[in-house]
This record gives sequence, C-alpha cells and structure tokens, in this order.
Amino acid sequence: MQETQPPERRGRSRLVVPSRSDVLLRNFTELVGGPLGSKAAPGVVSPGAFTVERVLVILTIVAALAGILVKGYCRANGWESPTQFYATCYSDFPELFRNRGLAEGQFPVLGGPIQFEYPVLIVLIAGVTAWLVPGAGLTDARVLAYFDINAVLLAAATVVAVLATARTTGRRPWDAAMVALAPGIVLAGTINWDLWAVALVAVGMYLFSRERLVLAGVFMGIATAAQVYPPLILVAILLLSLRTGRFQPLLKSAGSAAVTWVAVNLPFAVANPAGWAYYFQYSADRDAGYSSPWFAVNLLLQRTRGQELSAATVDVLSSGFFVLACVLIALVALTAPTRPRLAQLAFLIVAAFILTNKVYSPQFVVWLIPLLALARPRWRDFLVWQGIEGLHWAAVWMYLGQVTSAGSSQHNLDMPYYVLAVAAHMIAVAYLMARVTWDIYDPNYDPIRRHHLDDPHGGPFAGAPDRFRLDLLHPKNSLLFRKAPPHA
Repeated sequence: MQETQPPERRGRSRLVVPSRSDVLLRNFTELVGGPLGSKAAPGVVSPGAFTVERVLVILTIVAALAGILVKGYCRANGWESPTQFYATCYSDFPELFRNRGLAEGQFPVLGGPIQFEYPVLIVLIAGVTAWLVPGAGLTDARVLAYFDINAVLLAAATVVAVLATARTTGRRPWDAAMVALAPGIVLAGTINWDLWAVALVAVGMYLFSRERLVLAGVFMGIATAAQVYPPLILVAILLLSLRTGRFQPLLKSAGSAAVTWVAVNLPFAVANPAGWAYYFQYSADRDAGYSSPWFAVNLLLQRTRGQELSAATVDVLSSGFFVLACVLIALVALTAPTRPRLAQLAFLIVAAFILTNKVYSPQFVVWLIPLLALARPRWRDFLVWQGIEGLHWAAVWMYLGQVTSAGSSQHNLDMPYYVLAVAAHMIAVAYLMARVTWDIYDPNYDPIRRHHLDDPHGGPFAGAPDRFRLDLLHPKNSLLFRKAPPHA
C-alpha cells in the first residue's frame, strides 16, 4: 500500500489515509471525488491551512453543535418530566443544579446538608460552573445557562480528547475522526461530565506513548478523581509489564497516579469526611442500575414472577464476572504469539467492566470510543456498534418515560423491547471484544500492525521482546522470565 512506503523528505513519514486503507470509507469517498490519489503524500507534503488536526477540531465542533441540537427541545421548553425523556434531551445538569444546592452556590463536598454522589473532581467542576452562571436563585434562565456552560466546556474537553488521540496514533491521526464524529458522543456527551475523564485519560495515554511516564500517571490520577474507569488502563500496563519484564513503566505511572489521586482527594476528605465518602458509600450500596445486565435480569424475573436478585447478590455476581473476565484477558495477554498492543488490552478491560458492572448509564459509551479508535480503527464495526448504542440510548428514555412519569402510552417502550435493546448493546460490545482478541492472536487482521507498525501507543513497551509468555499447548516453549530468544 502507498501509505506503508518508507519515510521521505527529511525523515517525515507518510500518514495512513482512511480512504486508502478502509474499504468502507473508500466507497463513501466516491461522493467527494474518490480516494486520495496514489501520488499524494500526506504527512510529507504540507496540506496548507487544513492540517489533519485543524480538520479534526472543525469536525469536533460540528459534532458538538449537533449534540446541542439534540437537546434543542429541552433548551427551548425546559427540562421537565416526562417530556425530557420522550424528547430524548435529558441531562443531569439541570436536575443537579436544581436539587443539589448548586443554584445557591453550594459545594456539597465542602459541607452542607445535601450530599453529592460524584467523585471529587466532578463535584468541583459542577460547583465552579454553577458559580459562572449569572444572576441568583433558581430560574429557568439560570438552569439553561448552567447547561450551556457545561456543554461548551465539554466540547472543549472533547477537542482535547480528539487531539490527544490523534497524536497518540503516530502515522494514523485520522483514526481520531472516530472520536470527533462519534454518534455516541453527540447523543450522550452532555448527559453528564464523563467527557472530562475521557479527555484526561486520552492525554495520559498520549504522554505514556511518548514515555513521559510520571506525567502520564499524574493525568491518570486526576482522571481517577473524576470517574471510576481510568485505573483499568493501569491494569493493561501491568499485563504488558509482566509480558515484557519491564516494571519501571508500571511503577512510575501507577505510583504518580496514586500520589495525584491522594493529593486531589485528601483536602476534601479532611474537610468533610462524610461528604467525601458519600460517593463511595453510594456506589457500594446502590442496587442494579438501568441498562446493566443485572437490571435486565431482574426485569425478566419480575415479569415471570421469579425471585429478583438482591443488591448483595448483584455485587457478588458483578465482581465475580469482572474478575473472571480479567483473568481471561490476562491469559490472552500472556499467551498470544505476539505481544498485544496497550490500547487493545485497555479496550478489553474497560469493555469487560462495562458489561459486568451493576450500573450502565447511557453516557458510559463515551469511555470506549477513544479506546476503540486506538485498538481497532475499522469504520464498519465502529458505525454498526454506534448505531446499536444509539438504539439503546433511545430505548432508555422511552422506558424511563413510562416507569418514572406515567407518560402517554403511545410514547412508551414496553419492558421486553427495552431488555432487547440492553441485550443488543451488550452483544455489540462483546463482538468488538472478540474482534480485538482475534487481532491480538492474528496480527494480520490488526489494522495497526498490518501497516508494519508495532505499538505506537505502547511507549516503553513498543518493540520490547518477550520475557514472560505462556504456551498452553506446548509448555516447553513458554518463557518464564528468561532472556528472550534472538528472534523474539
């Protein structure tokens, strides 16, 4: 392929162009003149003002505006039930602004009678953006302003995530267009503040790919103060450390992440221990949440008059299945003939957490989007998955309109169809996990390695020989922290 030719002109490398390397996009480009010509040399010849990153920023802004349009009904008519569900424009921002003391300028984690069920960094963002709202008291205008301020800042966070992803990919910056144009971000990006954590994780992974390990850990630690999933990236680093025998990257990144998390949380834990601990207590005590597999199972058991799963049982099953999934992923990491890429393992672990967790909020889809863009940048699979997630997103609101508001029957979605939507979302994520696992065992199917790249996201693990590898069929061929053979 043209994009796999050696570097030209002062060592600059050609970029991998989606219209050449992706069959689906190659067909779509017929509408705009066809694939990029074989004589073109992106990455070698300057594109002028329209660099890849600038185009990605423009695409991200267009997608952010589309996300605002999705919330158009509520912006014009207010966030009230059940219409906010039927118009699919629900957001946590207005609800929390009205009911968590934010309209009065309170910071729940710093004291006060109202608790806030979010990590420290999200509480800070929620409180600071409430201070930015002009005026005083609880009015419709202030509720709208609070939503708009957060939507703008989340768009900026998405731009950061897109640019960090583009720079992490090396010769494949166009893969970040998946993040820029992701339907999941358009639909669910302004439900909650999860995109802040996504941006921080993207920057952390970029810094890790450049072997700035301590700084990468700092961003991961800050991200962990915003959401629960960033430490799972460190689990992927642990598996690669075992495979390569290189533990310094793990110690530096995990150590700085832990110190950073403590530094962010400690002042609030000291100032208001009960308010700080409420998030952890709430997460531990809550029942199975909407769209989790356990919630869907309970719905089916309720319909068939069976014994529903208790909160304690759900905790045990959720934790048990996640641990089992991590064990299987570890086996994949340590038995694959070729060392897996960091993004592949990170995607598998975060996806396993999403499938087994007792909560799956619609906005959790944004966690996986940048990871999939790095792990398996194939537009066909990406768009099919996003389409199914879009159906699930709509099903959630139609179902919530029925169970929480007793809305009009013509707008409601009955339980069996909602459960089918949950099952479709789970099957789609499981399919992506299977495809990534296939790529790990057969790199000829890996969109990254088939272009003669090893692991542009792996930082210190890129090109590292194996020091620990298991061969379950031929145990004598396993490597047990011995020096790898010359061909490894």
